[in-house]
Amino acid sequence: QVQLVESGGGLVQSGGSLRLSCEASGIIFSFSIMGWYRQAPGKQRELVARITSTGTTKYADVVKGRFTISRDNAKNTVTLQMNSLKVEDTAVYYCIANFIATEYWGQGTQVTVSS
Repeated sequence: QVQLVESGGGLVQSGGSLRLSCEASGIIFSFSIMGWYRQAPGKQRELVARITSTGTTKYADVVKGRFTISRDNAKNTVTLQMNSLKVEDTAVYYCIANFIATEYWGQGTQVTVSS
């Protein structure tokens, strides 16, 4: 079955950095669109960044210039490098894979940014 396992969340001070990773199994990773969403308390889940099978990236305006998404097809891993973190980046971050028009979600990892 498809599994997406996230890691790298935690607590960091404002201005700091975190690196999230998501390892996928059960899909042809190199053919998949990979991405990260987040959901803050009381808010809707929102797209943070995504990367296509050919490496084209898309970012939410609020993270442009601070976050970088990348993928390693040899390791079936997508990574989100988050720099200059702000308190408002606090949320549960979810890895998502879109493979043959089907979406798969990870269990989520908490990112907390303190002031």
